[in-house]
Amino acid sequence: MAGMMLPSAFPLLVLYAGRLRGDTGRARAALQLVALATGYLLVWVAFSGAATALQRLLSGWFVLTPMLEMATPRAEAVVLLLAGAYQFTPLKRACLTACRSPLSFVMAVRGSGAPAALRLGITHGIYCVGCCWALMLLLFAGGIMNLWVIVTLTTLVLVEKVLPFGEHTSRAIGVALLGLGVWRLWS
Repeated sequence: MAGMMLPSAFPLLVLYAGRLRGDTGRARAALQLVALATGYLLVWVAFSGAATALQRLLSGWFVLTPMLEMATPRAEAVVLLLAGAYQFTPLKRACLTACRSPLSFVMAVRGSGAPAALRLGITHGIYCVGCCWALMLLLFAGGIMNLWVIVTLTTLVLVEKVLPFGEHTSRAIGVALLGLGVWRLWS
């Protein structure tokens, strides 16, 4: 999960590093950047724990195969439809807007040093989870260990969060997921 999501935090890390450039020494700046990344990753570690608990629950109900894929097309369709529908919600839009605006996070930092950087990373991570949790559930639909699914999701998240047309991409992803979900219902 960290390998998938840390690239999307790169703009925040670069902006924060720029802010630190004149204020602190090199070692102190490095410590604050590590604290920022750690806070961000801690949120994703917590999400990963919840996803692992969900995976165990679904495996116990035989909704997931031993290969950690959905056992039936209908179960896969439910995940696709849920993820697709979430792309159009106000919560998704609000979290995506926050994630696409790392400058506002950097400008709003209260305090200084590693503790402030850690809080900033946690706050940004919470918005990021709010933005991407439903997309991460697609790992259940495509296979948790499927490298192509992992690379595709990483790319979609990066495009959605970093590129100028990312907000439109979010809706296009939603339409595609809803279409795939309906298709899986009928297959």
